[in-house]
Amino acid sequence: MASSSEDKKVGIIGSGLIGRSWAMIFASGGYQVTIYDIKPSQVEDALTVIRGRLEDLSKSGMLRGSLSPEEQFALIKGSSSMPEALAGATFVQECVFEDIEVKKKVFSQMEECVGDNTILSSSTSCILPSKFTEGLKRRNQCIVSHPINPPYYAPLVEVIPAPWTDQSIVDRTRAILSSLGQAPVTLKKEVPGFAINRIQYCLIAETWRLVEDGVLSAEDVDKVMSEGLGLRYAFLGPLGVMHLNADGMQSYMDRYATSMREVLSTIGPNPTYSGKGVEQIVAEMNALMPLDKLEERRKWRDARLAALAKLKRDMEKEGQ
Repeated sequence: MASSSEDKKVGIIGSGLIGRSWAMIFASGGYQVTIYDIKPSQVEDALTVIRGRLEDLSKSGMLRGSLSPEEQFALIKGSSSMPEALAGATFVQECVFEDIEVKKKVFSQMEECVGDNTILSSSTSCILPSKFTEGLKRRNQCIVSHPINPPYYAPLVEVIPAPWTDQSIVDRTRAILSSLGQAPVTLKKEVPGFAINRIQYCLIAETWRLVEDGVLSAEDVDKVMSEGLGLRYAFLGPLGVMHLNADGMQSYMDRYATSMREVLSTIGPNPTYSGKGVEQIVAEMNALMPLDKLEERRKWRDARLAALAKLKRDMEKEGQ
């Protein structure tokens, strides 16, 4: 990461959950961060939340970076002017809601506020970058950096260039994210849903079928992940697990390819996510996690994700 002050300025467009998380991540790396939102009151609210979160993270030993919470918060400010927020920024992260027309409008405004070297990045979780950057003058500077939620605790970021994105933009985006402690992966071409959602939706579809078909309860099907597969996948992906669960990948395929084909042939069509299946799963999930307790449960999740992230970082430092 370059060390000049000009290279350490970031603009965040949108002050919601994702925008706040990005602001904290960049501040942890020593970047000067300006958050812009069309509603100034939301920016003030975001700054209040960020201050509290940084203090909480420091108390729990989960704060990222070498700066104190006060030093990190001092790097973050708000603005009600997009040109002011993006002036001198080397990286801009858009975090508005998932609407292609809104993103087209926001990116059109963004490109008028920056220079030739600024990376214009989107947090979109599913809209292909080519769909909202094609008509831009600076379309070669545009890219998607899609984080997994919650970004502060889960470091993965999908980097998706449009067909016309300069390779230098891809390389710089990956370098900046890596320097912040994120874990970027680059999609070599655009695909609907990117990688996270394509894999996630496959898991959701089969877990849904198992509940809808009366094989497992909602509680037990989630336990298959939280007490089983998820523990392995916290450190290894499915391909790595396969490689280690036999004498290498070829050995795994020799042993299990036939069984895999046989089981997969019994899997039914994609669920419709409607009717009695929805009613059943909604009722079971509401019983497990009452709607008035969701925020409490999110804090529970975030604390465990933060602890796991810290464990992984500590183990990597130890070379284990």
